Amino acid sequence: MLKVFAITLGLCCAAVFSARAADGDTKPAEKKPLTEEQKALRKELLGKYDKNKDGKIDKEERQAVSAEDKSKLAEAGLAGGGKKKKAE
Repeated sequence: MLKVFAITLGLCCAAVFSARAADGDTKPAEKKPLTEEQKALRKELLGKYDKNKDGKIDKEERQAVSAEDKSKLAEAGLAGGGKKKKAE
């Protein structure tokens, strides 16, 4: 009886693990291309806050971004001023 239980438990565990592995085979969603409005806003804010001109806003530069500009980023759908949105 114990052997039957152990075999059944093993088969159930194998089924669960294989089902979870199959769920992980999906590719992550691709990023949507930026609209012209988003590109223009990104370029404007990059020019305004990128002090070392490396093409990126680093941690110190990000702290200087005003609340108004953060709200512009959020409205345009661009990372909400440094905070990544969760995919729904």
